Amino acid sequence: LISFVSSPLFFFQSVSEFFLMRISNDPELQPLLCVLFLSMYLVTVLGNLLIVLAITSDPHLHTPMYFFISNLSLVDIGFVSTTVPKMIVDIQSDSRVIPCEGCLTQMSIFILFACMDCMLLTVMAYDRFVAVCHPLHYVVIMNPRLCCSLVLVSFWVSLLDSQVHNVIVLQVTCFKDVEISSFFCDPSQLLNLACSDTFTNNIVSYTIGALTGFLSVSGIIFSYYKILVSILRVPSSGGMYKAFATCGSHLAVVCLFYGTGLGEYLSSAISQSPKKDAAASVVYTVVTPMLNPFIYSLRNKDIKRALWRFSSKSTGVGCHFLLQGI
Repeated sequence: LISFVSSPLFFFQSVSEFFLMRISNDPELQPLLCVLFLSMYLVTVLGNLLIVLAITSDPHLHTPMYFFISNLSLVDIGFVSTTVPKMIVDIQSDSRVIPCEGCLTQMSIFILFACMDCMLLTVMAYDRFVAVCHPLHYVVIMNPRLCCSLVLVSFWVSLLDSQVHNVIVLQVTCFKDVEISSFFCDPSQLLNLACSDTFTNNIVSYTIGALTGFLSVSGIIFSYYKILVSILRVPSSGGMYKAFATCGSHLAVVCLFYGTGLGEYLSSAISQSPKKDAAASVVYTVVTPMLNPFIYSLRNKDIKRALWRFSSKSTGVGCHFLLQGI
């Protein structure tokens, strides 16, 4: 991926580096912002990593639903690691410079993980649809081969999406400015800086983004429509509650992800203030991945039990080695 991004840099003969926007220009706020974003980043990585370790260490959670949750946690780690470490380094060093090849690489990987989030949320909606609407055939339909295939297809579709955006940006031969109105290399911001006509490129970029988003949202809406119809047919309130409980965490993550994503899009489309756009981007790229593990752990008794067993086992192993050392 990086070699593909870095090889055709002859397109960017007019610029060798870009300048990212600062979150704040107040020097007194820089240490506070650095500590804040570093804390949020560590909470996000550790929280999602704990989810992955708890699922992989507990045989009771080796099911399709938790397989997809662990993959979503890994994607969230990659998603937040694409932008936040660079932002923390820039705040600490008071630098805004990013090389051209670094900008292209960041943009490509960001789109890859963002699209992977969309695709995995759609796959998880399908998994919940099968679990609620076809419970007797769930094990047969959601077999390990299909689960791995769905994750691989999600990856290849996301990779294709990121590379298409890459090619679109690489068509730009000159830039009228090197100031990016974002704290990371947003592809739409790069196209806005082009000095040539980018109407066709914008159409292609937004069409691909809309198509990917439309297919993902359509799949989620269709799955939950079928789930709702099936739940309404359940005569007992206990069965209805159980069906809702299996979908609650996923539905909360879907609303959070698409709600913040839509908020960022509307903010950039309506607002002319770069600061407001940056605030919306922070919520979408930093806050959302941080909240996902809390949503799954707080609303899911199985994951809470697995986390407790994993922490107890880790503590026991640590004490064993400590006693041996003594």
